[in-house]
This record gives sequence, C-alpha cells and structure tokens, in this order.
Amino acid sequence: MVSLSGAHEIAGALRDVPGPDVVSRDAAADRQARLTKPAGALGRLEELAIWLAGWQGRERPGLDRVHCLVFAGNHGVAARGVSAYPTDVTAQMVANFRAGGAAINQLCRLAGAELSVIPVELDRPTRDIVVEDAMTEAECAMALQAGVDAVPEEADLLLLGEMGIGNTTTAAALSLATFGGAASAWVGAGTGVSDAGIAHKADVINAAVERTGRSLGSAFHLLRRLGGRELAALAGAVVAARHRSIPIVLDGFVSTAAAATLVADNPAALDHALLSHLSAEAGHRRLAECLRMKPVLDLDMRLGEASGAAVCLLVLRAAVSTHVGMSTFSEAGVSTRDE
Repeated sequence: MVSLSGAHEIAGALRDVPGPDVVSRDAAADRQARLTKPAGALGRLEELAIWLAGWQGRERPGLDRVHCLVFAGNHGVAARGVSAYPTDVTAQMVANFRAGGAAINQLCRLAGAELSVIPVELDRPTRDIVVEDAMTEAECAMALQAGVDAVPEEADLLLLGEMGIGNTTTAAALSLATFGGAASAWVGAGTGVSDAGIAHKADVINAAVERTGRSLGSAFHLLRRLGGRELAALAGAVVAARHRSIPIVLDGFVSTAAAATLVADNPAALDHALLSHLSAEAGHRRLAECLRMKPVLDLDMRLGEASGAAVCLLVLRAAVSTHVGMSTFSEAGVSTRDE
C-alpha cells in the first residue's frame, strides 16, 4: 500500500510510478485497425478504448467494476463570503448522497458505478488560507492517506469527485500557485456568486497565494498550505490508483485542480487520468490547457460531486462495447479496402 505521510513520501510515490502496459495498448490499437469500419470512423471512442486497454493491461478492456469516490470537506476560507451557500450545506449534501437523492446517485445508477462518499473531518474546517496554512503537515498527511485508503484493491476504473462549500476558491488558489497567471483568470461563479462576489473571490485568492509565495515546490506543500482535506484526499486517491494501475476519470474544475498539484512532482503524474468534461467554471479550460488534456465532454456542467465523470462513463461504455463486441473484417467476411 502507498504511504503518503509527508512531502518526501508523496514525492517518492510520484517519482516511481508505473506506466501503461504497452503490449496491451498496441494490441488494442491493432484490433481497432481490423474492426469492420473505416480507420478512425469512431473518432475518440477508438482512442478511449485503446487508453483503457493500456492501463487495464488487456487488449479488450472491461468496465465491470467501476467505483465512484466523492470526497467531502469544509474550508475555513468560506467564512470570507466566497460562496453563495453556508458550510452547513456540505454535511447536508453528504446526507443527501447517502440517502440517494443527489444527481450523482442517479447518474451512478444509470452508468453502472458503485458510489462511495467519504467525508473528511467535516466538523474541522481547514484554516483560513488568507492568514495561515490550511493544514498542518500531520493533517495533510492524514487527508492524503484517507484518499489512499478509499481506493479499492481492484477496480476497472475510478471516477473521482468532491463536495465542499468554498472549494472552488481553494481550487483556484491551487491552480494559481501551480501554474501562475492572474487570480482573475482562475475564478468563476462557483455555487452562483454575483459579479461582485467573483471579484471578491479573486482578491481572496490573490491574498492567499501572495501570503504563501508562488513557488511552493511540491504537491504536498501546495495542498497543505492552500488546499482542503477533500482535495488532499482526492490527490491521494489519484496516486494510489496509479500504483495499482487503475485508470481514473476526473470530474470538473475542483477535482482537476487537486489532481494537478501532483504534476509539481512529476509531469507524467496524470497519464492514467481522463478529464471527463469541460466545466463551465471559468478556470477549468485554462487548467486543461496547462495540463495538455482534452476533456471528453462539454456540457456546461459545474455541479461537481463527480457528476461529469459519471456522464463520461456512459461514453466509455460505448467505447468498450464497440471495441470488444465488433467483428474484425476477417471474422465478418467483409473485404478491406485493399481487397
């Protein structure tokens, strides 16, 4: 099991990570070339099937065991009025998830994913990042390990999402500290704040990053100083999945920002990840560009809670179904272009 008990440990875990199974990936690509269709006719569905094959280590990937992990946490910076909702909503939504009443419950049921909701010390919000670090080293390590522990030993795919009032502010702060630029470029409406509220969020984010300095140097210190418990847990799950060669699907802006901190230690840290969709949250497009990752969908969603990842799973099922179920030209007795 991966241990992420500090900056040194997380850097080590990211330094030595497995890559895809190249033999399986190449075999899947060869199969795609022999299926009864013009080359490339299924577009990105072909790419997705090949990507899954490489990370699952089999020519014909499967999606029988798909797990959706939603991490929840509270943020001290929310006291600065950066959200349209009070922090009580985080716990209330966790209860709603567990009762089956949220969007992610319906989408997981439809797409065939097992949902787990992991609250990370909701009764202990992180500290206000404008004036002090979000977590101590011990607190951040515990949150990272909570993410590691949530990852099943075996899975075909993980969907990763989050819930936490105030976390679009911390996600923007992490993005600014990781990739630079202006605070205003990373800020969006979040849960629905006004234009004045967006400007206020940008001021809060800028103040937080200026306090820490823009060269935090490692994923651990980015998450510890500017992140949240649920964001650190999500990052821990990303690392654990990589060491178990489990491909992952990231949800929107917040989950992508949390995972993106890992590239501070290894630019290839997210090779096993897909961006499920392009969030309507302002900074997500910029974040996708910084990571050089192409979202699968663009539906103007900005709910969080892994909702976009669950919708993306439906597309992945289409990719796998066609890849596995179609006949090759020889099997179907269909002539190729050269015959």
